[in-house]
Amino acid sequence: MLAQVRTYSLFGLEAQPITVEVDVSPGLPFFGLVGLAEKAVEESRERVRAALKNSGFPYPQGRVVVNLAPAELKKSGNQFDLPIALGLLAAQGILPAEALAGIALAGELGLDGELRVVPGAVNLALGAVREGYKLLMPTTSAQEAALIEGVEVYGLESLLQTVRFLGGDESLEPARPGATADFPELLTDLLDVKGQAKAKRALEIAAAGAHHLLMVGTPGSGKTMLAKRMPGLLPPLSHDEALEVTRIHSAAGRLIGGGLLKTPPYRAPHATISDAGLIGGGSIPKPGEISLSHRGVLFMDEFPEFSRDALEVLRQPLEDGLVTVSRARASFTFPARFLLLASMNPCPCGWYGDLERNCSCSPIQRARYAGRISGPLLDRFDLIVEVPRLTPQELSRVPEGESSAKVKGRVVAARERMKTRQGQLNSELLGRALRQHGGLSAGAEGLLQTAAQRLTLTARSYDRILRVARTIADLAVCETVQESHLAEALTYRRSLA
Repeated sequence: MLAQVRTYSLFGLEAQPITVEVDVSPGLPFFGLVGLAEKAVEESRERVRAALKNSGFPYPQGRVVVNLAPAELKKSGNQFDLPIALGLLAAQGILPAEALAGIALAGELGLDGELRVVPGAVNLALGAVREGYKLLMPTTSAQEAALIEGVEVYGLESLLQTVRFLGGDESLEPARPGATADFPELLTDLLDVKGQAKAKRALEIAAAGAHHLLMVGTPGSGKTMLAKRMPGLLPPLSHDEALEVTRIHSAAGRLIGGGLLKTPPYRAPHATISDAGLIGGGSIPKPGEISLSHRGVLFMDEFPEFSRDALEVLRQPLEDGLVTVSRARASFTFPARFLLLASMNPCPCGWYGDLERNCSCSPIQRARYAGRISGPLLDRFDLIVEVPRLTPQELSRVPEGESSAKVKGRVVAARERMKTRQGQLNSELLGRALRQHGGLSAGAEGLLQTAAQRLTLTARSYDRILRVARTIADLAVCETVQESHLAEALTYRRSLA
């Protein structure tokens, strides 16, 4: 007897409809799984066998063939256990076939029949909405899926409860979204950082316009401390942005608590990470660190210590806000519009330029160290700022300056001005839109032309200086970019040589 069950498989962030066809026929005991299933999916037969028996259901003694259609798509994930188990029950006549009409299922089975969380529930729910299916999933996954409007999703604890619900022996209420699942908050305040007034100002500008920032300074100067304060300067995500970020973290299996993520993500990968770890990888790629930091901050400490391949893969997403991972059968595109915050020492020993400690590096060593960051990648930083070591007198003082909350207020106000004027942040302005909203005064226009000649600016650097100046003007609540705003923007174009 043949039974069909609907489920979905994740391809990037998209849910592809999959039909699980189960045929049970007389013959010697046999279980065949076809349809380009990866190892984890193939192993479902043992989990399904044990779950059926331990839940009190018979396992067919004849020939069983399970087909995952369409056959040309490679299937991955743990969500096929539940559809296969229910397909086996329907094929044996234990569960009426009509009970599965209009129903999509996803869930991993424990050997005792318990249902376990599946990744990408939010994305699977979007597939169910498109097709008009009701969705049955493990309880925690159902809370994620319920974030999508228009889907009727039910959370279940076990295989037995699922069969009882489909058979009409038990009633359930549709699942509701989980509580807002913010990232663990960094309990830090900009007021805790001693000195470093220029670096703090650079953080504020970077946060307001979503500009990429590179901090260069000696060991212990406070670069990491400053970076950890950046999330506290960023406004909460809008609903659409929160849903976008939630989809990415759900697909990666990193969603916390099954709720909507409202705070910007903060990711800080180690320098040993591979290029695949940054952009995403796998036979069916999952989001990498740059996508997990979408709409948030990607902090890369000891920037030159990352492999050359890992650094160079940043170039496309920094420019386009997207990353494309190509495989033999398909290409996958992930959003990757993040604020890159990087830090580095001025030389291998770390003390070049320090007033009290001598550098032990030769000019060749310093040049080789700086050369680990290619010119095209360095050109993509909007701001480069020096973070010098504090003097003993500065270390002994009580921290001065403004709190993160006060700076955040200016950042939020500046972003609102940008959105009202042009509908996007200044870092996203391109071409004609940048010229239209740049708003240079006559003095600023002349200064920019002079700077372009003397500093031999590339077209990309020219535009980035203009965007930073526009952000400085917005923080100053000025509609026109004045000469002083542009002059400050030019101070953040620092050479590593």
